Amino acid sequence: MSNLVAVIMAAGKGTRMKSKLPKVMHSLAGKTLIEHVLDIVGRAGVDRSLVIVGHGREGVKALIENRAEIVVQTEQLGTGHAVLQAMPYLEGEQTVLVLSGDQPLLKSETLNELVKLHQAQGASATVLTSYMEQPFGYGRIIKKGENLVRIVEEKDAAPDEREIKEINTGTYCFKGSALKDALTKITTQNAQGEYYLTEVFDVLLKHEKKVLTYRTVNSQEALGINSRGQLAEAEGIVRKNILEHWMSEGVTIVDPASTFIDAEVILAQDVTILPFTRLVGKTKIEEDSVIGPQTNLENCTVGRGSEVTCSVARDAVIGECCHIGPFSYLRPGTKLDARVKVGDFVEIKNSWVEMGAKIPHLSYIGDTHVGKSANIGAGTITCNYDGVNKHHTKIGDHAFIGSNTNLVAPLEVGEYAVTGAGSTITKNVPAKALVVERSQQVVKENWHREKIK
Repeated sequence: MSNLVAVIMAAGKGTRMKSKLPKVMHSLAGKTLIEHVLDIVGRAGVDRSLVIVGHGREGVKALIENRAEIVVQTEQLGTGHAVLQAMPYLEGEQTVLVLSGDQPLLKSETLNELVKLHQAQGASATVLTSYMEQPFGYGRIIKKGENLVRIVEEKDAAPDEREIKEINTGTYCFKGSALKDALTKITTQNAQGEYYLTEVFDVLLKHEKKVLTYRTVNSQEALGINSRGQLAEAEGIVRKNILEHWMSEGVTIVDPASTFIDAEVILAQDVTILPFTRLVGKTKIEEDSVIGPQTNLENCTVGRGSEVTCSVARDAVIGECCHIGPFSYLRPGTKLDARVKVGDFVEIKNSWVEMGAKIPHLSYIGDTHVGKSANIGAGTITCNYDGVNKHHTKIGDHAFIGSNTNLVAPLEVGEYAVTGAGSTITKNVPAKALVVERSQQVVKENWHREKIK
């Protein structure tokens, strides 16, 4: 059992988000807010997290139940009531971090320092605070000298108290036994008629318990997500941090202002990202690859030395030294081995293209195995759907598919086979064969003149 437990409040609806999703399910740089917070506490050394859920709890539970213990708050009666629901899950004298599921900008280093101070001083509670030039909406820290007197919520604050710039971030560290005892003594005597968690500090101070504050110098860490505007603000901060991180790791980002990289993307040294490029999900780019401009990759792997230009790919694997685009579309299930060429206006779906094969332009390849060094002529279509089922096409090594060929699956074209341009192939083609399927050409001379008459 860990001596450091995180209690994460994630039960709120987030009314100002105006969304059918619970607030903590909204996405930020490719991950939900609650996933960001779980990552933060994980890096801070917390290996047991209790997440308090309420509104939309089934969706939140399905997302994180493998990472955290779920605590249900059936009625949303305030932050104090929410944390109270987690108390039966705590055992012994543990240190308890309490934080919100909508604060994705917290730093794990800050949490480490908060816990370090709390434990070293033997405090009953320690409050994470920050200075904020525009503190509207945040609880204010009332001090006498350096000693905490109380925390007052915005709606309960007097005019002079609202001028205070040191704010409560909503993140706390508690001695477990002190928190349990104080929660039983809080009331609903406030403007909201709710059980405020901050009233716990009034109780502790009244009983002369040691309550400390630790101030972070970065006020961005206090940013909570309560509206779409705040979500966009946080998105800008997180994405800037991601770009700066990868540039410091040896990635060239030509125009950071037009480049969007999700939190779980992995980039190797000497990757180059050109303008208007978006890398999302669990995309991984190996060294010396050039991505962009105007490229969107989602959950893709790109091998060393490949180029992807003005293209879209999702759930695709691109091998080493491939050339993709411009204007290619790689759909889920696409696997390209090394040195594959996929050119302009080519769409590939659920297909394996082996080493050195070329699909230069204007083709659709679906449910197909393309062999080594095969060449697919312009306008080729694999007709894989019969209206009920999808069927498979196999094109052998070194085969040459002539322009405007229709390959009607299920079908196999042997190695070194050649199809004549404009053919519709419905039967298997033997290796090294030439197959031509065309109607006989008919020429009517002087046809235009006869038609006029």
